Amino acid sequence: MKEADIRKYAALMKELELTGLEIKDENRVVRLERSYPAVTDSVILRTSAAAPAPVAEPSANESTDNCTVMKSTLVGVFYAAPAENAEPFVSIGDRVEKGQTLCIIEAMKLMNEIVAEESGVIEKICVANGQIVEFGTELFRIRR
Repeated sequence: MKEADIRKYAALMKELELTGLEIKDENRVVRLERSYPAVTDSVILRTSAAAPAPVAEPSANESTDNCTVMKSTLVGVFYAAPAENAEPFVSIGDRVEKGQTLCIIEAMKLMNEIVAEESGVIEKICVANGQIVEFGTELFRIRR
């Protein structure tokens, strides 16, 4: 695919406020992703062969340096708040309890709440609102 075509698709994504676009071209698949417009207007280009490589199963949430790493268990769109103009579920430095909702991941038009597996303090939020996440994408670090 030519650079001019990629730029044309990226401009179309910005105009239509799309966060992702996949184009299949002969033996190649081109996937364009961009962060939520309020965060940044950068475009990420990923190319791959038509036959995707097998995806490894995400490991269970890890514990590192006295932190629990919360990872995505599904592919979808990360939402930090219950509605577009609402306050986020959590912010860095917030104390969370086991079972508390941390975010929503939209997958196939279903809103999936992601809850804290342990009590602790949010040390890091690893993804931006509206970002597409994959299996195993690190979402949060929670210090115990």
